[in-house]
Amino acid sequence: MAVILSVSGSPSATSRTARLLRHLDDRLRLQGHEVVPLDVRTLPAEALLGADVRHPAIAAAAALFQRADGVVIGTPVYKAAYSGLLKSLLDLLPQFALADKTVLPLATGGTTAHVLAIDYALRPVLSSMGATHVVPGWFTLDKDLTVADDGTLTVAPATAEALTQVTDRFSVALGGRTTALAPTG
Repeated sequence: MAVILSVSGSPSATSRTARLLRHLDDRLRLQGHEVVPLDVRTLPAEALLGADVRHPAIAAAAALFQRADGVVIGTPVYKAAYSGLLKSLLDLLPQFALADKTVLPLATGGTTAHVLAIDYALRPVLSSMGATHVVPGWFTLDKDLTVADDGTLTVAPATAEALTQVTDRFSVALGGRTTALAPTG
């Protein structure tokens, strides 16, 4: 099966975006994929902000992109765009870091006013980086993601069904199987 890099562009240690990605990572693993998580917030700020492409952590992140067959990019939406943290990493990657990759863009936010951020802000950048196939993504409202005190994520049923569909389309595009699995939730 495919190697999938699952990238969270959230700056928050308690991020719903990151929790959602890790939740979907589990589904992709059940479909037979190898999933490698990357939380951009764990990369050194000085290397990201200083555009230090030779920093070992940045070089390691770039190597993860190179190794991956597919990439899931998750970001919170701020002011109708993907996070600046994610932007800082994408800017340091080689111009065609997504060449020959299938990409699934996901976003979270507090209002439906940001629903088009995937198509108008994130998708053009992913395409400009050479993504072979950017599958339809999904915007999830924060209110549809509930985090329990123990860190367990619960996804609202309608959102869980939609996320199952986009995740499964992504898996199929990578040569994965989906028929034997129950919906994500």
